[in-house]
Amino acid sequence: MKRLFGAYVIVDYSAAEGKKTGESSVWIGVMKRDVRFRLSYETHNPATRAEALTLLRSILADLHKRGDRILLGVAFALGFPRGTVSRLELKGTPWQAMRTFLVQNVVDKADNSNNRFQVAAKMNRLMTDEAWPFWGCPKNAAQKWLSTLKPDSFGDFPEFRLTEDAARKQVKKTAQPKSLWQMHGAGVVGGQAMLGITATKSVMDTLGETARLWPFETGFGALTEDSLEGIKTIVAEVYPPLFEGEGASGEVKDAVQVRLTAEALADKDDKGELAALFGAPKDLGKADADIAATEEGWILGV
Repeated sequence: MKRLFGAYVIVDYSAAEGKKTGESSVWIGVMKRDVRFRLSYETHNPATRAEALTLLRSILADLHKRGDRILLGVAFALGFPRGTVSRLELKGTPWQAMRTFLVQNVVDKADNSNNRFQVAAKMNRLMTDEAWPFWGCPKNAAQKWLSTLKPDSFGDFPEFRLTEDAARKQVKKTAQPKSLWQMHGAGVVGGQAMLGITATKSVMDTLGETARLWPFETGFGALTEDSLEGIKTIVAEVYPPLFEGEGASGEVKDAVQVRLTAEALADKDDKGELAALFGAPKDLGKADADIAATEEGWILGV
């Protein structure tokens, strides 16, 4: 069976403020094939998100110049829990409306300073006029619409997206995904999603019509050469804890997870197993599949 992709680029993002490398910073892993189709791997650890985006554009351009179709896996959510868009009273297709809102509100400066806590507070104000569903911030960022503490209830907001509920059944307890409502603390993902969604929009604008966001722009369905006609890049959400393995001596945990994800996806493509992962999970009903494909997104492999 013919491989769908020539290269696999995995981005593990970070909401860190100030320049940062090593643990809890941005990691970019690149798995590509040489002229004899042997896989080689390289990793990058830029100190800021601005540097990361410049580097990522360069990596993608070089791979496209080689003629590679790329699977770009991003280790952050590409959509927020169902109901967020309607409570914000945004118009249009939910995932696009949410992305537009974030692009208009998120400020992420070249030195890594950003306003993610202010954006969370604004969203809380617009949705509930109280300090929920988003929660968590440093004490100096706490205010009427954002608390340092987890709320007693999320009201009618689900704590997790459908894909996170499904993923929690697939990974061990210590690796279960956290809620996008949490904005501060160890391993949080809310701020990463805010910053990551806006960054993805910027990168995809550079790529133009040859890039597609899964499942929002592709729908659910096993990929084929016909369905990928004219497409040079597929962007999909990944969750590295799905792919277990061992790290090398001294290898940073984040770097290990990025490498294992790239290795696993390349291996599945070699075996002809990757295409099917883009289809709707068999346990997902039509209504939930529609929610995933239009608002929440889905994790590849869940």
